[in-house]
Amino acid sequence: MSEAGGCWGCGSPVPQRAPWSLVAATTAALCLVSATSVWTAGTAPMSREEKQKLGNQVLEMFDHAYGNYMEHAYPADELMPLTCRGRVRGQEPSRGDVDDALGKFSLTLIDSLDTLVVLNKTKEFEDAVRKVLRDVNLDNDVVVSVFETNIRVLGGLLGGHSLAIMLKEKGEYMQWYNDELLQMAKQLGYKLLPAFNTTSGLPYPRINLKFGIRKPEARTGTETDTCTACAGTLILEFAALSRFTGATIFEEYARKALDFLWEKRQRSSNLVGVTINIHTGDWVRKDSGVGAGIDSYYEYLLKAYVLLGDDSFLERFNTHYDAIMRYISQPPLLLDVHIHKPMLNARTWMDALLAFFPGLQVLKGDIRPAIETHEMLYQVIKKHNFLPEAFTTDFRVHWAQHPLRPEFAESTYFLYKATGDPYYLEVGKTLIENLNKYARVPCGFAAMKDVRTGSHEDRMDSFFLAEMFKYLYLLFADKEDIIFDIEDYIFTTEAHLLPLWLSTTNQSISKKNTTSDYTELDDSNFDWTCPNTQILFPNDPLYAQSIREPLKNVVDKSCPRGIIRVREESFRSGTKPPLRARDFMATNPEHLEILKKMGVSLIHLKDGRVQLVQHAIQAASSIDAEDGLRFMQEMIELSSQQQKEQQLPPRAVQIVSHPFFGRVVLTAGPAQFGLDLSKHKETRGFVASSKPYNGCSELTNPEAVMGKIALIQRGQCMFAEKARNIQNAGAIGGIVIDDNEGSSSDTAPLFQMAGDGKDTDDIKIPMLFLFSKEGSIILDAIQEFEEVEVLLSDKAKDRDPEMENEEQSSSENDSQNQSAEQITSSSQDVDLIDQESPEESSLNSNPESLTLADTDSTASISPSEQNSDPTENHETTSLDGECTDLDNQLQEQPETEEDPNPNISWGKKVQPIDSILADWNEDIEAFEMMEKDEL
Repeated sequence: MSEAGGCWGCGSPVPQRAPWSLVAATTAALCLVSATSVWTAGTAPMSREEKQKLGNQVLEMFDHAYGNYMEHAYPADELMPLTCRGRVRGQEPSRGDVDDALGKFSLTLIDSLDTLVVLNKTKEFEDAVRKVLRDVNLDNDVVVSVFETNIRVLGGLLGGHSLAIMLKEKGEYMQWYNDELLQMAKQLGYKLLPAFNTTSGLPYPRINLKFGIRKPEARTGTETDTCTACAGTLILEFAALSRFTGATIFEEYARKALDFLWEKRQRSSNLVGVTINIHTGDWVRKDSGVGAGIDSYYEYLLKAYVLLGDDSFLERFNTHYDAIMRYISQPPLLLDVHIHKPMLNARTWMDALLAFFPGLQVLKGDIRPAIETHEMLYQVIKKHNFLPEAFTTDFRVHWAQHPLRPEFAESTYFLYKATGDPYYLEVGKTLIENLNKYARVPCGFAAMKDVRTGSHEDRMDSFFLAEMFKYLYLLFADKEDIIFDIEDYIFTTEAHLLPLWLSTTNQSISKKNTTSDYTELDDSNFDWTCPNTQILFPNDPLYAQSIREPLKNVVDKSCPRGIIRVREESFRSGTKPPLRARDFMATNPEHLEILKKMGVSLIHLKDGRVQLVQHAIQAASSIDAEDGLRFMQEMIELSSQQQKEQQLPPRAVQIVSHPFFGRVVLTAGPAQFGLDLSKHKETRGFVASSKPYNGCSELTNPEAVMGKIALIQRGQCMFAEKARNIQNAGAIGGIVIDDNEGSSSDTAPLFQMAGDGKDTDDIKIPMLFLFSKEGSIILDAIQEFEEVEVLLSDKAKDRDPEMENEEQSSSENDSQNQSAEQITSSSQDVDLIDQESPEESSLNSNPESLTLADTDSTASISPSEQNSDPTENHETTSLDGECTDLDNQLQEQPETEEDPNPNISWGKKVQPIDSILADWNEDIEAFEMMEKDEL
């Protein structure tokens, strides 16, 4: 970018590169106006004082996470924040492929090195580097993921080295440093090279750090498949290693892998699949998207162009990007398609890893779709507090976990850098609040096991410190708040910093254009190579807001009153009323045309059904969009009345006594008898063990359980018999603890306690089931504190602020504080959710039925019901009724209506298996592969 603010190469690929142009291309877009020069007037500017306050809050949060890792976990790879100990490979139950990131090399410390410098913690950085050099061993007999080790460990060492030499040049810190981190990176690079010993040049997905590949003692080298991102996310780290050291072999191997992936793209669609055979180059999984399994392949093509100055990488990226926007992008959604039939969707849900894509679009300069997708994701977050690991096209939870992924924060930062819109500062503020409210625990931040119930997982991944705090701090920091110029560096996919001057260092790699057979692309695709700010913000200070506004209600089921009044007036004036769900016929062309006008599109499913998805932005007008939303809500209400099978959702056992005060929430299984906690007020009381412990006979200690919640062990008799015995003893509730030692809701699906085949109406108390691990938390608490009070409810309740104040006061007592930490460390701590869980309704369907998906739920209605007399159908909302009537009717549905298969999904409303199977059987295999490849 010139001093006058112009753009190099605007409107076309840049033919020649220069160091000054690389600087302009790093953290926001290849050319972007200063963030302070453009901001939308729709959101009031945030004061510098508030930005500093939020920045300081991010620093405190990082200290809480990093400090607890160093105190309780180091030198282990990761912190287990619920039990306040380190996660060491082989000493904890295996989590499958997720553990392949762990190599007994102090992963979290290495991953956090450059974060310390970004957050101005230079003294801590110097201490951390010394610890890495002193303690870390890279020669361990352990099988690790080549992909994860590259982006986290090799990237972490290179990022640490980059900032170490920067600090040394400044003359205050790191004066003793002599490229020690770089030497470790080089050692690790050579340990990874044997993975590339394949005919294709694609690396094996795993390698033994000590023994390499294929040796008997290596225990790896038999794999045949790898994910596209696993093979295509190496070029930045490997090229940087070559440029730093002069050893060209690393960059050569990474380029060869990228070249092979490019040659194997599907030529007619220019898309790549998720999984590829590393020996033959055949696509194993032929679905294509921008999420898990592919994501960072696209990212590294564009960033390799920025870092290395090789035009072929930009040309490849633009070719892929044109295909993505042509087939995968369905604004604001990004849906996977088949690479050979790109007009056919491969699934009806999205995974959380695609949240990085708006940030990549900013780097390319394509701002509008970036704003749209980011806003859609933000609406999902506002509904669930976090972005679920996967969610459907109608924004229901598909996979409920959230391992504190940073991709959305990354895109938020880049959008703010590109637009200067203070709206994105408010988004960042929301992220900070949610992390502190729902994920913060005494020993760090815990991943969410289920965003709907608020339960936690004993997990704090290293990428949380490497990325989340870095992007959040930079979001609120002014240029003078950072001790170096962030624009001189490019972020890797793990947010490690590599200096842009590497583009002119040790350029021994031939830059001949190996890219061939480009399809003719629309010239408009290249218009965004280096965006002109007049195009990004065409004389309209409300540009970004105007894009976001139609998406405000894409997830929320609310119905603005103003629209209702407008429609009422139009009805009274003789205008034809909108289409009602009870009148809809799928075979009526006029009805289909009305749906199109309301922004409703059709998706043909493999099982013969037709799914309707509403996109408010595609509606003819805002009024039509609201009509479409009302229509879908009516269809949900109408079809939910047809539900016959009911399934109970999970319940919550929440420890509310000192020192927990509601922070510990245990996921509990419900009972098909007794008090229904979804329809009645929660039950609160102290717990007491029954005698006999199995509860299979008359209790011998009725005075101990009178007025309390009885603890009983599973086994030896029916659940209903146990419930009757403790009820007769005066208990106000019961908790059945599994007798299978070591069982846990982490590894086993929840189930319902069934009755005994007899009438169970006589059981009036609530009964819940806990696995052994969760039950032992309560039993340990009793041993430690004697008096333990719990809350039995349908979901976690908010903490009592007064109780928390008492907790803070009591923390002055050292002995109490010490014992509280001991018991809390063994618990499944959780910060609680205070919002209602999302409406998630669906209904049984058959091959003749019509499935409809709106922004809240999925529903179906049979043809016979469509043709029935309207007066015989249940009307969900009257034409003249207020919007709250519709909401109340939705809320008055039996809350016990849920998916009959509890292993598929847990939600507050009905979600039968037929609706889940609408995602097709192949989705099950697809997500298993996605979990293997990336999650």
